[in-house]
Amino acid sequence: MTKIEILGTGCAKCKRLFANAEQAVKDLKITADVIKVEDLDAIVEAGVMLTPALFINGELRAEGRVPCVEEIMAMIKE
Repeated sequence: MTKIEILGTGCAKCKRLFANAEQAVKDLKITADVIKVEDLDAIVEAGVMLTPALFINGELRAEGRVPCVEEIMAMIKE
């Protein structure tokens, strides 16, 4: 199963990235865990310097920006 993590403190960009990730999963018709990580210690532990950050299956795919739904779909397919 695909695991998608959105790391951020709950700002508007973080919320938009979470919504985009959920939409990408829905559009691909796959089963995935989309998890929001707002704990500052966990974000720092992951090595994230800019939020929001997008991890797919433990791999950092975007940091400090909000990829569109289509870009996230392409990342999931890789």
